[in-house]
Amino acid sequence: MASSMSLKLASVVVLCLVVGAPLAQGAITCGQVTSTLAPCISYLTGGGAGAVPGPCCNGIKALNAAAQTTPDRQAACNCLKSTAAAVPGINYGVVSGLPGKCGVNIPYKISPSVDCKSVK
Repeated sequence: MASSMSLKLASVVVLCLVVGAPLAQGAITCGQVTSTLAPCISYLTGGGAGAVPGPCCNGIKALNAAAQTTPDRQAACNCLKSTAAAVPGINYGVVSGLPGKCGVNIPYKISPSVDCKSVK
């Protein structure tokens, strides 16, 4: 009887993992966005002087590759917007040009006024 109950419980756990896996893979968290782009902070607060640091561009490229769905892009946009607003001394002119300097094209301008709901 105990082994039958264990088998049923194991089957339910496996089913939950199979059904839940696609949902877990696609969600971008704000923590992932901020940690991925942390190497960019000194560049963005320093006025954008000099070359963009390699780890910063790597983070931008990784985030762009990870944000493949509309909900992911909107989540990343909201996170970028709120995180940028919390960084003292950030230069939004430098912020908006940063993706292009790293060879990445994003379909919106990173600014305090961007409407992330309109990001597709």
